[in-house]
Order: sequence, then structure tokens, then C-alpha cells
Amino acid sequence: MSRSVLVGVLLLALPGAAFSPEQRPRIGGLYSVTIKASDLDKARHFYEEDLKLPRADQCLTRLAECFMVGLFQRIEITGNAAPSADMINTVAFSTSNARALRIYLISQGLTPGKLISDPCGGQESFEIGDPEQHHLIFVRNNWGVSGSVRGAEISGRMIHTGFVVSDRAAEDKFYKDILGFHVYWHGGMKEGEDNWVDMQVPDGTDWIEYMLKVPDNATHKQLGVMNHIALGVPDIHAAQQQLIKNGWKGTEEPKIGRDGKWQLNLYDPDETRVELMEFKPTKEPCCSPYTGPHPGPPQ
Repeated sequence: MSRSVLVGVLLLALPGAAFSPEQRPRIGGLYSVTIKASDLDKARHFYEEDLKLPRADQCLTRLAECFMVGLFQRIEITGNAAPSADMINTVAFSTSNARALRIYLISQGLTPGKLISDPCGGQESFEIGDPEQHHLIFVRNNWGVSGSVRGAEISGRMIHTGFVVSDRAAEDKFYKDILGFHVYWHGGMKEGEDNWVDMQVPDGTDWIEYMLKVPDNATHKQLGVMNHIALGVPDIHAAQQQLIKNGWKGTEEPKIGRDGKWQLNLYDPDETRVELMEFKPTKEPCCSPYTGPHPGPPQ
């Protein structure tokens, strides 16, 4: 009997007990991110034509259109949305056992949604909000290393998503203490301050990024920069040239971020940032060392 199945049996047998983090089922990485769009045709063109991401047949989000990133991940787009402060609608993670993870979270005093079984793919999933009500889904699903890029596709791996965080301590209690995420890197625009905290999943290399110290009066454009997704690439300059061949009309140039990695910022038609980022740093990062493995091909 596998570890995740055994944990599920134990959890189901003792529904009133509290369980230790060691009994938590594995959380392996990002499964999908759902992004709202005010004009679905324009959004579709960006993800399908500029990024050349292939369509997916099944979506986690109802009435969404899906674009595959490699073999295991997808970007899901929902249309007819009014521009809002946060166009990132849902973040989904892969887990080895959604049923057992849900019961584990209940044992920690949380209130996840009901377990849902997908009649088509057989995937079990449930929803939950984090302390700042970012909408999350945990899906029983496989995860793996970067998929091979085919033809003009820009990326075969989504490596992180970021969102505005106001109360880091509350978010840490949820992601770090209960779910087992850990700090992968942290830094800021100036030495000695944190504007970004990368929280890596416990059983993989993907991460979420706390976007800290965002003013309450931030504009839609500023919030589009903060609430973002990142696609991993092995060579940022080759990715830029492929984008241009695909018809991308952006004007930003690649640069090395404070984390020591090459990156290139793109923006979808609703100004949500889609960051291209090299898997590994090319120089020492500012502010703090990396404390976990980098995503991408085996190193």
C-alpha cells in the first residue's frame, strides 16, 4: 500500500483526530491558474497565437477555455469579466490524495469545500480559501518535470504564480505551518526589505510568490504586475525571438531580476503579467540565497 493511500485510510478511520504535518499528503506543484478576461477573443489570441500554447479538452474551471503548459499544467481563461483588482481567479495545486488532504485540513481547524469527483477524468478535488481569500483548488493529479516544447510553443512549464499579500504572518500560518510550503527565496527592491517572498511547494519545485507592501490605492496596471503567472524557459533571448516570430508586439526587453534570473515581462490584453523566467539564476541573487531546488530539466 502506498504512503498516500495509507495516510488516506488512517485519516478516514479517525475523522475526529488532529494529524501531524508528516501525515499530510504530498503537494507537488501547480496544476492550473485561472485568469479572468474581459474579451475572450483577445485573450485567446494572446495565449494561443503569441504564446502558441495548445488547447486542452478538459478544464478544471466551469465554462473556461484551457491552454496546456507541458503535459501536466494548464492556463484557464474565463471570459466576460469586468476589469478588477485581481484578474487571477483561481490557483490549483496537484496532490497525491485530495480526499486525505481535505480531511487533514479539517483536522487543522479549516473548512474546505466538499470533495468533488470528475466523472470524465476521475480526478478528485476540493476548494478552499486562504486567509486572504485567494481561491485555491487541490486536485489529485500527477506532476512532473518540464514538458518538451513543441514547435513555436514558448514554454512547457508554469513555475510560479504571484498575488498580493497584506498579512504575511496569516498567510505563513496557512501555507508554511499547515501545508508545508517553505521559503525558496525572498528579497526586495532595496537591501534589507522584502517585497517578494517565494514559497515553494513541499514536494516539488513550483512556488507561489507573496507580493508584499502593495499600496491600497494601487492602479489596475500595478495590480496586473503583482497578480501574475510565470512560465519557465531555458533561454530568455531565444524565447524572445520565438515570441517575435509568433507575432508578439511587446516592447519590453529581457533583464536580470533581483533574484539573479533572466526574465521578460509580457502582458495579456487585460494587463495581467505573464512573466517568462529562466529556470536557473545566472548570477548570485540579492538579499537571500536559494533554499530549494530550481525547476526545469533535471540538474
